Amino acid sequence: MSLRERQSEFARKVGLLILYIYEKGYEVTLGDAYARTGHSERSFHYRRLAIDLNLFKDGKYLTRTADHYPFGKFWESIGGSWGGRWGDGNHYSYGEGR
Repeated sequence: MSLRERQSEFARKVGLLILYIYEKGYEVTLGDAYARTGHSERSFHYRRLAIDLNLFKDGKYLTRTADHYPFGKFWESIGGSWGGRWGDGNHYSYGEGR
């Protein structure tokens, strides 16, 4: 699969994740989806294969990795990698090992 195809699949899966989050009664705003600086050298943000989502419940910004847990589990179930496994709970990426 080419990089462009992986980016397209990532965008589709992010759409599914966001719908799932809203179905569970939460809201999100978008954080870094593409970046040129500010992340680790091999960051998937630089390849448009990662996004940070800011999670809210009843208007309250939720910052703990544990707050993202059910959404990280969903993300992993559809083939993504969740940053909560390494302490970055609002990070969702796609394509590691591909």
